[in-house]
Amino acid sequence: MAIGNLPYCLIVTLKYEGGYSNDPNDRGNWTGQNVGVGTLKGTKYGIAAHAYPRLDIKNLSFDEAKSIYERDYWKPILGESLPYGVDLATFDAGVMSGPQRGVRWLQAAVGAKQDGLAGSETLAKTLAADGNETIRAICASRRSFVQSLSSKKYFGRGWSRRIAEVEAKSIAVWLMRGAGR
Repeated sequence: MAIGNLPYCLIVTLKYEGGYSNDPNDRGNWTGQNVGVGTLKGTKYGIAAHAYPRLDIKNLSFDEAKSIYERDYWKPILGESLPYGVDLATFDAGVMSGPQRGVRWLQAAVGAKQDGLAGSETLAKTLAADGNETIRAICASRRSFVQSLSSKKYFGRGWSRRIAEVEAKSIAVWLMRGAGR
């Protein structure tokens, strides 16, 4: 189980989420969840205006972002209880596409009920599954999803690169820390 692995997952994910971004073509930067709807407030450390419209995104501190990630992304996916590597694949998927979607992809990968809520069935099936196959299935679902988005013309190449790199890092972590345990 990935006890204490949130800092590593954050390091990997924040490589892609990074600092402040105010790209008007990114719907996540708008408080209304769509380009041109609401106020263009941006994204910082991956914390997006559409998900947190009342936050001062531009002045968000790293510690504030870390608390949000733990509360709204890590805990809902049961990150501490997932196998190493599977935690990273699920966490990054949740940050990029929403934690419930990330959990649904995990659930699909392990044959659990796909309700987007990580619970005892999801955890039991995840722990019984092959971590390598689970990681690959999550990342395949992510690739398919981003290819269906109209904004792929702006961000598709970067998304695809991110998913491939997270998949490789997740498998490496699973092999080093969790394979067969």
